[in-house]
Amino acid sequence: MTSLERSDGESDRELIDRWMAGDTRAATSLVARHADALARFAASSGERDEIEELVQDTFVRAFASLDAFRGESSLRTWLFTIERRLMLDRRRAQKRERATVQVQAADATVEYNALDSLLAEEAESQVRQAVDGLSPTQREVFLLRVEQGMSYREIAEVVGTTEGAARVHYHNAMRAVKEFLND
Repeated sequence: MTSLERSDGESDRELIDRWMAGDTRAATSLVARHADALARFAASSGERDEIEELVQDTFVRAFASLDAFRGESSLRTWLFTIERRLMLDRRRAQKRERATVQVQAADATVEYNALDSLLAEEAESQVRQAVDGLSPTQREVFLLRVEQGMSYREIAEVVGTTEGAARVHYHNAMRAVKEFLND
């Protein structure tokens, strides 16, 4: 018996089919089967607050889109992917919130003129274009490193790669961004 089966041998796929047929107990079984692993993953990914809420949000999102689950990967992998995206969304929102507070504090002490604002917007636009031009993996590694300040070990864990590969992706992303900005 694997950790993904109950004592009666039901697979995740069978539980999904039961839930989609209206059996709410099947959803409860899926949550019981995977919630602890999702909570551990969130904690090991650096989440400290509201882990239980994050796990609940993961299941809400998953159950809302189960009809899109093609079964090409395991349900567990799909749930981890959903949770990872939710964590990234949270971190981006927190970063924007911190940046807004910092800008508000800066606005209170320093007044920018129109040229400063225009130059800052142009620079931000160029960096955004450079980052948008990266491969999805490079972009993700770059943003986790630059925006989130994650170590290569943490990035490797989140992205599902090795620490060495995370370093290579980051190095290639930095080179591509610099080349874009220098052109």
